[in-house]
Amino acid sequence: MTKHTCKAVFIFVSALVLLLPFGLPSETAAKEKKTKKVEIPNYVLDISKENTYPNATEDQEVIEPSEFTKELLDGLDKIPIENPDLIKMLNETTLKPSPIAIGYRGMIFLGRWPLNYKSDETNVNWQYQKVNTNELNNLGGDTTQKLSYSQQSDKEIKGALTNKITNPDDVKKMMLLKAKKKTNLPLSYKAMVGKGTKKDQSYNIPVKKFGYLNAYAPAVNEKGQVTFGEVYIQLKGKNKKIVVKNVTKQGIGAWIPIQDHIAFSFTLK
Repeated sequence: MTKHTCKAVFIFVSALVLLLPFGLPSETAAKEKKTKKVEIPNYVLDISKENTYPNATEDQEVIEPSEFTKELLDGLDKIPIENPDLIKMLNETTLKPSPIAIGYRGMIFLGRWPLNYKSDETNVNWQYQKVNTNELNNLGGDTTQKLSYSQQSDKEIKGALTNKITNPDDVKKMMLLKAKKKTNLPLSYKAMVGKGTKKDQSYNIPVKKFGYLNAYAPAVNEKGQVTFGEVYIQLKGKNKKIVVKNVTKQGIGAWIPIQDHIAFSFTLK
């Protein structure tokens, strides 16, 4: 090795060492960025304690695959199955081929299913739906007045898928699970704000001014892609595995309300 070659190698190695701690993102940093939760703005308040209508949390049951189901799913490398209803059905399936069933072959058709949901984009609209307006007239007053939030009537906020899709209930469940994991927010396809709900926070209305306090229910806009496929259980002698055929993908979106949170907008005229 020549003198110039040794020098070039030394420079390359030195540059690589310098890059490692500073220039290249670490695996931990990348993971933290991926799992970063949504920050709630200061104009959005939690009303879980004050809400006169107790919202039922929409906790989706996380179905753990049984040993039999794990055995079946292990053979699927490219198409993961995350649909909790399909996993539950597989858990309840009992197949015990005879160990002496040499040459036996069979295919059991389980139907066409939404297999998994891949989230591409998750955004929050903090002013998704207006639910209340409080106002105070201080045009003829001689001192500053205070205006606070007081819910005038019961308000229901409903979420929904943004376009038609097969097996919408299964798809909604998978989208809700992904959105909850990404945002760490109390999401549900239904949220209620009860009449008489109040918040102590007040806003000053100066003399000769008219104040408006608008309240909004926030919601998450979830967008992604659903993978569909025909699911079979293939039997070969005593061996069994899942086979997925005719795979298709479809884009989908959904609005999912955030329970027990209100965004406030205050204006003076």
